[in-house]
Amino acid sequence: MMQAEEIAGLFTRDGQYLCARWGRPVAPVIFGLADESLAVFRAATAAVLADARHPLAETDPEMGANMLGFFVRDWDELAGVPDFDRLVGQPGLPARLKAQRADQYRVFRFDGDGGIRACITLVAMGGALAEAHPGQLAEALAVRAMLTFARDVQPSAALARVIRAAYDPALPVVARDASHALRLAARASLA
Repeated sequence: MMQAEEIAGLFTRDGQYLCARWGRPVAPVIFGLADESLAVFRAATAAVLADARHPLAETDPEMGANMLGFFVRDWDELAGVPDFDRLVGQPGLPARLKAQRADQYRVFRFDGDGGIRACITLVAMGGALAEAHPGQLAEALAVRAMLTFARDVQPSAALARVIRAAYDPALPVVARDASHALRLAARASLA
């Protein structure tokens, strides 16, 4: 069971607390995977959403897809994605990720109420992730897209309870005060 301080640490970056959840059904799409891997990633995403009791949709009425996953061998491949800089809102991102030797990166977009509107996950399958188990990687990426975690998290029963607690309709879609972690801890203990 995670304590409130540990939960607050999941959502605190540079001294600022931010815990936002999806405010609309999730409509995922994945680019760059072989057909046999797609089923694994779709199933993991559906399972994580079902555990959080949040709806999965075929399409988002405004955007078509709102949870986008891009899988590449190396970051240079993103140069071929039309309007990529505009999509992520960060010009030169692939070069920065390459320079940092990152293997994954997430970009969130938000609705007017602060809820997650879209999540774009970028994954470089060369390097450290080349040997990753597809099911474990799929679950980890789906979990990391459920809330605005300030750091990478690993799927666990305790983290699943925190995610379920964050999706409790009694809690706000977005919270910017660390006292929110106390509410998450209380609900997670019941989940």
